[in-house]
Amino acid sequence: MNERVVEILVYIMNQLRSKKGNLTQLELLSRDLLDRGYTENEISSAFSWLMERLESGYEEIIRQTAPASSFSFRVLHELEQMIILPEAYGYLLQMKALGLLNDFDVEQVIERAVMLGSSKVDVRAIKAIIASVLSQEIPFDDGFFSDDEAPIIH
Repeated sequence: MNERVVEILVYIMNQLRSKKGNLTQLELLSRDLLDRGYTENEISSAFSWLMERLESGYEEIIRQTAPASSFSFRVLHELEQMIILPEAYGYLLQMKALGLLNDFDVEQVIERAVMLGSSKVDVRAIKAIIASVLSQEIPFDDGFFSDDEAPIIH
């Protein structure tokens, strides 16, 4: 998944929130995205990602169309604040508020940002990290591992 697909997901989720989860005219939404300069392949990838999450039991993405009732959020410690620019952190919080990232995903993004070794992580870099986190596919039920041998993800 690339950063442009993540941008499309943000747009779709904003539309879902504004329309209370009712997107009856997906064709109009797709045309609007095409008008904004996104390709059909990027739009299709974004919708496929959403539909895959819905089919996999992630229905809360769509159901959470109202603002979250919890006002808690992750606060960056000093080192993280020195590395992650405020605009990038704001974008990360927006992705969480839209339901595209959960708490674990946010931690992964922050950890990867710190591990980059770069002096500053801007919005462009955080989008790339988010795209890589969202595109991770972990095969837990592939039949390859028994329950006792399931891979440990760090």
